[in-house]
Amino acid sequence: MCLIVFKYDPDDRRKLIVVANRDEFLNRPTQRAHFWQDHVGLLAGRDLQEGGTWMGIHTSGRFAAVTNYREPGFVKDNVLSRGKLVVDFLSGSASSESYVEALQAQYDAYNGFNILVYDGTSLGYASNRSPNPPQLLAPGLYGLSNHLLDTPWPKVERAKNRLSEALVSDCSSDALGVEGKLLQILEDESLAPDERLPQTGVPLELERKLSAMLIKMPDYGTRSTSLVTMYSNNELRLVEKAVCLEAMTSNYDDSTVQYHIEPRTDNEPF
Repeated sequence: MCLIVFKYDPDDRRKLIVVANRDEFLNRPTQRAHFWQDHVGLLAGRDLQEGGTWMGIHTSGRFAAVTNYREPGFVKDNVLSRGKLVVDFLSGSASSESYVEALQAQYDAYNGFNILVYDGTSLGYASNRSPNPPQLLAPGLYGLSNHLLDTPWPKVERAKNRLSEALVSDCSSDALGVEGKLLQILEDESLAPDERLPQTGVPLELERKLSAMLIKMPDYGTRSTSLVTMYSNNELRLVEKAVCLEAMTSNYDDSTVQYHIEPRTDNEPF
């Protein structure tokens, strides 16, 4: 993912709400969100180049997502895929706290990343580019892009404000209508003014284009928007809406896929 906004409140009916855009090269082979045959219970899209994923959930009530840390000139070859971190957490049983703590020993094996992990009880965050140690997040509303958690990039701030406004105005009993509104909050192609652009080491013109929430470029852009909702009764929903860009091939699937996982009533292992 390249832009994630989320509200975490373990005491709320919807204890975790995540809205995210995946930005990627348009020719990178990808599978839409689906249940993986080689990882029982794992529901996510799949990067067919490296085999990992950018965001997903597990029927056991786990969630994870990763973003790259933008640092041109410092990207190393022959390192491990950051998308495998999401798969490792979702298919494992480690707590959020123990996972992000143990991850510190592997930081050098990856290019820059941010990772969010949720075990059903606690939400953890770690970055191998942060001067701070991994942490468990307090309830609140957060934003994450290609820098550190809550770095006040214009699109991160706009996205957080839009999510907050959408949740405040959410008084409808029409759950599907609410989901549609949430999926729309990141559909913003407006660019940040030059004086508010971050300086991440890319050329100014590219920095401008990357400042949009929804990115459209000839060979790179927002491929999909996803919404994950995790309820207090352990009910789970994942909705993935493809963004159909003109530069994509004519057979690109621009549909919306939805998965609803009912709460479990037994204690059997997954």
